[in-house]
Amino acid sequence: MRFLRHLLLASTAGLLLAGAAQAADLPTKKTPPAPPATSCFASFYDYMNSTAADCPLSYKGITLYATIDVGVGYMSHGEGFNREFPTGPEYLVSKNEQGAYSGLAPNALSQSNVGIKIKEEFTPGWSLVGDVNTGFDPYTLQLANGPGPMLQNNENILPLQNANGDSSRAAQWDNTRGYLGVSNATFGTLTAGRLYSLQNDSLAIYDPMGGSYAFSPIGYSGAYVGTGQTEDARFNTAAKYAVTIGQFRAMGIYQFGGYGQGNASDGAYQAQVGGTFGGLSVDAIYSYVKDAVNLANFPSITGGNYTIATGANIGTLKATLSDDSSVTLLAKYTMGPAQFFGGYEYIRFANPSDSYANNAKANGFTALDDIPVLAANVTLNTYIDNKILQIMWTGAKYSVLSNLDITGAYYHYNQNNFYSGASATACVKGTQANTGSPLSATGTQTINSACAGTLDAVSALIDWRPLKRLDVYAGLMYSQVNGGLSAGYLHTNNIDPTVGLRLSF
Repeated sequence: MRFLRHLLLASTAGLLLAGAAQAADLPTKKTPPAPPATSCFASFYDYMNSTAADCPLSYKGITLYATIDVGVGYMSHGEGFNREFPTGPEYLVSKNEQGAYSGLAPNALSQSNVGIKIKEEFTPGWSLVGDVNTGFDPYTLQLANGPGPMLQNNENILPLQNANGDSSRAAQWDNTRGYLGVSNATFGTLTAGRLYSLQNDSLAIYDPMGGSYAFSPIGYSGAYVGTGQTEDARFNTAAKYAVTIGQFRAMGIYQFGGYGQGNASDGAYQAQVGGTFGGLSVDAIYSYVKDAVNLANFPSITGGNYTIATGANIGTLKATLSDDSSVTLLAKYTMGPAQFFGGYEYIRFANPSDSYANNAKANGFTALDDIPVLAANVTLNTYIDNKILQIMWTGAKYSVLSNLDITGAYYHYNQNNFYSGASATACVKGTQANTGSPLSATGTQTINSACAGTLDAVSALIDWRPLKRLDVYAGLMYSQVNGGLSAGYLHTNNIDPTVGLRLSF
């Protein structure tokens, strides 16, 4: 027993000595913690080299944000800069384009804007969400407005006009969007107020040029995003529900109210389904818009003769109403540094059959920007034979570096012959000037706007981001119209090389 006790004591002592030797090899101090990350507000450079998502201007769920896009450009067939018009000049080939233009070219890559968004959890899993945003001209600080410049040019013949055209932006304080709602990761998001159309939401994802004014006709013109009419790119009084379940997503919009509530229609609904499968994203959208408004001013050219607004029409615009429906198919595929895009929309224009449209025809109505439309200038029967407009595009973007992208795209619009009782010879109605000096009509084209026609555009863009909040870009778009889509145009093509800077806050 004594031997066992001595053996146990010796073993215990050996273990204690070994443990002490190992303990002597351990560090006597804890490893110092990693230094804290530098705040994105530590310096102006740190702030500019952070993204708006990584370093937002936020306080208690409220975030202030803005984009400023400035540039200069040249248009082979342009017109004067307008301080209110959303794009400044007209980048896409347009009816009133005249001689060469060079000068200010704002909002070429995206609309300058300022906004406040909200996301604040009010109970576990549920958040209050909202967004109010307005677009403006960065050179003049005027709120973006399409109908207003149309009215300004009512008494100017086409060769003397500056930039103007119909738009859903009409100098509203929330001309981009303005909504409130609730959101839950499982049950989805419900919002109400001034909302984008579902096609408008898709621009950032499925347009190779991201909805650019200067380099994308579907970004510049509202035909795609407004189910055929630019004013319906946004619904002023509407509700939207969106939900994501695994790889799949679905959403819908219902517009209630009519012209009196700041809408450009007497009702609309849209539905969208889609999903993301690895690098592939696809979506399909169905839209219906009732009594959609297409505004126009009075200056035109027919048979070589210019006409302008006179008498009671000087302070008004004219409008064509229609019931519009469309099906949109969208796809995008990402493969490493390359992205490939494709889209197609089939739009059907029909005469309105609603009593609301009949009332507008009988009594007139007030359009966006509080502009009156007289009963005599409301047209309801343009589409006795339905007009069909098909819009399609494809393109690719390649990231040469993490901060340098090159993009190319092609867009095509195709309009059918919807002249009532149309035949090969029926699509001739008078003569309309098309060529010659910008100040005189010396050429003619025997074509009507209801005849078949096309619009084609090809564009290229280089976008360099030396800092995460700064884009330095250069690009161009060549666009041309033919057939019925060229009726009444002073020139049928335009090219718009443009360079600019875009800051995001």
